[in-house]
Amino acid sequence: MPLTGIRVLDLTRLLPGAYCTMQLAGMGADVIKVEEPGTGDYMRWTPPLVDGQSALFNAINRNKRSVTVNLKAGAGRAVLLSLVDTADVLVEGNRPGVMDRLMLGWDVLHARNPRLVVCSITGYGQDGPYAGRAGHD
Repeated sequence: MPLTGIRVLDLTRLLPGAYCTMQLAGMGADVIKVEEPGTGDYMRWTPPLVDGQSALFNAINRNKRSVTVNLKAGAGRAVLLSLVDTADVLVEGNRPGVMDRLMLGWDVLHARNPRLVVCSITGYGQDGPYAGRAGHD
């Protein structure tokens, strides 16, 4: 498979990022989905549910491993940074500035792993009048 040996950290929620990383996993990448404690990805609760599990969530997150990490806590950030050490790609779907507020911005990630490719998926881009709005396709 073309992406065998590539490790991807998926810090996204809902469909856009999950679909992106599903494609990478389908090409052989080792994708680790990082979810927040308690609720996880909101798509976990999207109907239709089969035996209490979202069919959409299961379909779009196939071929991925997952871990629950509290990125707002120091110990959680340490866990993520240890994953960053061995990652090739990190995909996140937060509004601009969120990763910086979590002390996980580009400078921190790049200092930890200079070869890391970071993909930021936003509804309205990184700057401009609507950049701070939540949204996605």
